[in-house]
Amino acid sequence: QVQLVESGGGLVQAGGSLRLSCAASGRTFSNYAMGWFRQAPGKEREFVGGISRNGGYTYYKDPVKGRFTISRDSANNTVYLQMNSLKPEDTGVYYCAASSSTVAPMFRSAYAYWGQGTQVTVSS
Repeated sequence: QVQLVESGGGLVQAGGSLRLSCAASGRTFSNYAMGWFRQAPGKEREFVGGISRNGGYTYYKDPVKGRFTISRDSANNTVYLQMNSLKPEDTGVYYCAASSSTVAPMFRSAYAYWGQGTQVTVSS
């Protein structure tokens, strides 16, 4: 089992920044690729970006490319999502998830473990 706890969400004005954290406990953190997803009201949960097991490979969906950065700190078993130049359409509940794949898949079904989510609200 892997337990994931997100933090760092909140209310921010458009153009602002937030950094989300996802603290992992349980099994060996480095055995998992990590993904970030978000879910806006009335919409499906969507993949935002991911980071490989060793942190050497990251990728992002187009809407956040160039604005969001994912990193991981293996010493502290934490993955981060740095969000800059936030837009109102970034509003939603953000979830981190762990996959036993080497790189982070884009599909929800590939993730066995999920955090409880943290709310991000971007005002215009």
